Amino acid sequence: MAELELGQHCGMADCRQLDFLPFVCDGCSGIFCLQHRSRDAHGCSEVNIRNNSVKPDQHRSYPCSYKDCNGKELLPVLCPYCEKHFCLRHRHQSDHECEKLDTPKPRMAATQQLVKTIIDSKKSEEAKSKKCRGPKNSATAAKVALMKLKMHACGDKSLPQTERIYFQVFLPKGNKEKSKPMFFCSKWSIGKAVDFAASLASLKNDNNKSTSQKLRLCHTASGEALPFEHTLETWLSDKDYPLYNGGNIILEYLNNDVLSIEDTESYFS
Repeated sequence: MAELELGQHCGMADCRQLDFLPFVCDGCSGIFCLQHRSRDAHGCSEVNIRNNSVKPDQHRSYPCSYKDCNGKELLPVLCPYCEKHFCLRHRHQSDHECEKLDTPKPRMAATQQLVKTIIDSKKSEEAKSKKCRGPKNSATAAKVALMKLKMHACGDKSLPQTERIYFQVFLPKGNKEKSKPMFFCSKWSIGKAVDFAASLASLKNDNNKSTSQKLRLCHTASGEALPFEHTLETWLSDKDYPLYNGGNIILEYLNNDVLSIEDTESYFS
C-alpha cells in the first residue's frame, strides 16, 4: 500500500521539520514551518534585495532652486509643474513663485466679481421678501393657521366668537417659552391686549410705571411697535401692514425711545 504524502518540510536547512500546514513566504516563495514563517526568521533573500535597493546615496543632496535659498534635501522634492528641485519650505508653487503657476486673468477676475454681485443681490432680495411678504400670501397663511389656533389658543372664554381675534404671540427673547397661541377681543385697545397677553404668559409688566422699558406689541412684517391707543380692529383693516386673524405678532420689551424691532425674523428661527 502506497504511503500518503502529507505536509511539506521546512525550507531551513537546519530545521527540515515536517509541517502539515506549511507557510509560503510572499517574498521568496519558500515553504517554512511555524517557527520560521516570518521573513526575519528565515533570512528572506527578497528582504535583502529590497533593503539594498532602497539605500539612499548618502553622499548626494538636492539643493533648492529658489532664489537666494541655500536649503538642501537628502531626497528629491520635485515640483510637478516646473520640474525643479526645492527644499521643503519652498515646495509649493506659491512658495517658490512657480513659473507654471496660473494667475487669475483680469477678465476672469471681473467675471468672478459679477457672479458674486448677482449672488449677493439675490440674497438681499430673498431677505426682503421674507421680511415683507405680500398681503395675499400672508392672508392665505393666516387662514390655514387660524384653524389650528382655534383649537389651542388661550383667552377670555366669555368673549363672543364673533369678536375673537387669534394670534400666535411670539414672546420676548430670553423667555423660556418661545411663543403662545392666544385670542383677544377685536375691540380692545393695543394697551389692553398687551396687559392681557402679559398675564397669560406670566410676563413682568410695568407699563403703568415710568420705567425704561415697556412691553409692546410689534408687527411681524414692519417691526413697528403698535401704538397703545389704537385698537386691534383698526389694524385688521390697515392698508399697508394689516394684522391677520390667525397671523403672528411679537411681544417684546422696548425702550421708550425705540419705535420698532429691526430683526423680526430672528423670533421665528
